[in-house]
Parts: sequence; structure tokens; C-alpha cells
Amino acid sequence: MNEVTPNAALARGATPVGQAGASAAGQAGAKSVGGAGTLPADHPAVRWGRIGVLLMNLGTPEGTSYWPMRRYLKEFLSDRRVIEVPRAIWWPLLNLVILTKRPGPKGRDYASVWNTERDEGPLKTITRGQAEKLQAAMGDKVVVDWAMRYGKPEVDQRIQALLEQGCDRILLVPLYPQYAAATSATACDQAFRALMKMRWQPTVRVSPPYHDDPVYIEAVASAIRRDLAALDFEPEVILTSFHGVPKSYLLKGDPYHCQCVKTGRLIREALGYSPERMRVTFQSRFGNEEWLKPYTDETVKELAAKGVKRLAIVAPGFTADCLETLEELDGENRHYFEEGGGEHFAYLPCLNDGPEGMRVIEHVVARELKGWLD
Repeated sequence: MNEVTPNAALARGATPVGQAGASAAGQAGAKSVGGAGTLPADHPAVRWGRIGVLLMNLGTPEGTSYWPMRRYLKEFLSDRRVIEVPRAIWWPLLNLVILTKRPGPKGRDYASVWNTERDEGPLKTITRGQAEKLQAAMGDKVVVDWAMRYGKPEVDQRIQALLEQGCDRILLVPLYPQYAAATSATACDQAFRALMKMRWQPTVRVSPPYHDDPVYIEAVASAIRRDLAALDFEPEVILTSFHGVPKSYLLKGDPYHCQCVKTGRLIREALGYSPERMRVTFQSRFGNEEWLKPYTDETVKELAAKGVKRLAIVAPGFTADCLETLEELDGENRHYFEEGGGEHFAYLPCLNDGPEGMRVIEHVVARELKGWLD
């Protein structure tokens, strides 16, 4: 078959690199496809030479009623990366108990933080905003898209959408500062499943965790300084709360715990706080298995019982506010603290798509695109 040239591709109706503000890197990619032949009459249209970036976050249900919640929970809790209990034990428990009882209460929890204007969870709203702002910052250098590991938009569909726009090089960006098999790895698994079905796979890079990246640490510290300055009280203790995982995952070699602890230490040192004033805790456990400790909710109750009256919580492991931060930290744990005698409580928002959050995402993407954009 004759080699594909930009002019030949254009003759077949493909979008040429350079049209609609394509980047200089895209132009260079097109020039690397040499040859002076023309395409056969029956050759399919070809698009190539552009760079794609896919932001990937955890996911959110499509609604708060029973069936959307059940579908979301089933997809999430069926993932072997998330639940490592043997299928013979887990499958009956999931399908006969959890998926019968949990959709109702969890739907009510989601309803308390739901974006009613857009009829979607806050995680979806914020992740979309991050992608849009990243696209604006990158200009025509890359094509930016976003996807959810569970729910919509699906990873495979968004990879296909990037391919259809001529992206033959794609950077996958799991939006998790700390690596865990149950987050970063399963997001990549989903992308790799999509690639396995493709005849012409794009060249793929995966951005690594950035738990100790100075740009990330300073962005979190800067946001904390700003948010603390806006409070009408000074916290006696600040908890840096990370999402928990079973302790057994750590013992099997997952680096998540160590990366969370390092992140917490670096943030504390950047702020100049003592270990007693700023502490690392872990939230969102379920089941009877031991999870990473200390637990956030038990720590909050303990602090209140010991007479701490002013408390703040920040969640640096989340790139976007979601159920686990807005309902669990700012709702449940606020209640625990105030019920125990605490007087002043503050939840400090995630970086989200604000200036600090976008500075981190832009930094990570620019770093990982070196060689493709240079």
C-alpha cells in the first residue's frame, strides 16, 4: 500500500494537521509521514499527528435515585482492584445484600451535595472544569478530554474521541496525587482494555503520581494558608485526611500509605506546623477488615473528647471535592466534632479547578509531554 501523505489524507476528507489551530507539534508529526504516493480510492480517511491528554477521575452516579445508584455501586464494587475479597465470598454479599440495601442511603448522601443545576455530582462538574481550563491554557498544542473510571463519560469512548480528532499520541492523567492500585491502576486498566480492542493503537504515556512534587506541595500549602486566613478562628488542630484502603493492601506492597504520609509531612513542613498540630488520618472505610489508621472519624471524636474546640480538616489526596469530602468530612465529621463538644469546625476545600489546582495539573501535563511538544 502507498504511504500516507498529508495531501493524500486531505483528498480523502480527513482533517489535516494544521487545520482548526493544530499545534506546531502536530505539524511536525504530520511531516514525519513521508512518501510521495497517493491513497488508493478505497482507502479509509486517516487522521494523525495530534497530541491528546485524557484526565481520568473516579466517577459518579448518573442520578441519586435507586437504579442509577445501584448501577454505579455495582460497577465500582465489582472491580477486583477495589475489592480484593475472593469472588465466592464477595459476589453473594454484593448482589444479595449491598446492592439491595446501599443504593437508597447512598443516593440520599449524594443528593445532599448534588449539583441540581447541571443534574450531576460535583466530581463531574469540577473535572469538566479542570479539562476546559487545561484546554484553554494549552491552546492548540493538545486536545484535552476527560473521563470517569466508573460511570460516564466512559474512558474507552473518550479515547476513541481523541483518536477521531487525529490524536495518535495520548497522555493519560489519573487525577490522584498518591498512587494506589484501587485508583490510579484501575483507571489505567480501563484505558488499556480500550487499547486492546484497537487495530491502530495510539502511543500512550501515563503520568506518574505527584505526591511529593514541590509544585503540588506548595499549591496545597498556599491554598491552606489562604483558607485559614479567611476563617474567624484559628484551629488548634488541622487534620490532613486521605481516603483509606484496607491495611492488607499496604502489606501486599501498595505504596499508597507511604505516599500519603510523605505528602502530609511535606505540607506540614511547608506550613511550619508541629506534628501535634497537623496530623495525617484516613477516612471512608467500610466492612470489618482493618483499614489504614488513624481513622479520621475516630480522631475527630477523640479530639473533641479531649477538649479541642477548634478544628479544621483538609483533603489533599482529592483533586476535586466530592461525596467523600463534602458529605463525609464537611457533614458527618462536623457533626461528630460539634456533638462531642467542639465549637468551631472548618473543612478546607480541595484545589479543584481553582488557580492552585490548575497550576498543579498544568505542571504535571507539561512535564509529561516533554519530547512530544518540545
